[in-house]
Amino acid sequence: MFNLSNPLRFQKLADKILPYALLLAILNFLLGLYFAFFQSPPDYLQGETVRIMYVHVPCAWLSLMIYGIMAVCSFISIVFKHTLADIISRSCAPIGACFTLATLITGSIWGKPTWGTWWVWDARLTSELILFFIYIGHILISNAYEDKIKGDRNAAILALLGIVNLPVIKWSVDWWNTLHQPASINILSKSSIHSSMLFPLMIMTAAFALFSMLIFLMKYNTELIKIKNK
Repeated sequence: MFNLSNPLRFQKLADKILPYALLLAILNFLLGLYFAFFQSPPDYLQGETVRIMYVHVPCAWLSLMIYGIMAVCSFISIVFKHTLADIISRSCAPIGACFTLATLITGSIWGKPTWGTWWVWDARLTSELILFFIYIGHILISNAYEDKIKGDRNAAILALLGIVNLPVIKWSVDWWNTLHQPASINILSKSSIHSSMLFPLMIMTAAFALFSMLIFLMKYNTELIKIKNK
């Protein structure tokens, strides 16, 4: 673990992982798309429109997971002043922003036939939109200063302050009356989603997670090149 704290050693590990992540991402995407379009049934209420779930839900999960990683790295950066944590946060922020934007777009497309409108100021939708703005703020702040250390420090503070938004996104459907449906997948209790839909959803989630890892490794290498050229 201490060896990986060196950015250059981490880069060597990333170069080894990169081709395997690419291969696994492609295989999972192909498998997930096959099951999502040809093996999973249409919903008894929403019909074929439910298939957008196989993109919307993985994007939503990853938008939260990536921010959680950034928050942990931001804490490490502030407390231990570690360069690797700052590089990981800078690399993750654009990826998380893209997944959050994809969540909002696919949610709007799904919401139109389901709710009859593209957008409502629903608690879940609004808190997800706030998350997108926090991601954008992190990107802007980390690149706003000539002194990279100062930019990373202020961006880390923003990431830690924004962590309070994650439980709001997660439990907003339980705390308030919202149009957004409650969670269909529960870890501690029985899930309400059928296995014929759950399996392709898990495959697509794995595919998106591997794809995000792939993009992260490339972005990480780009950040290291920037540091070397200074």
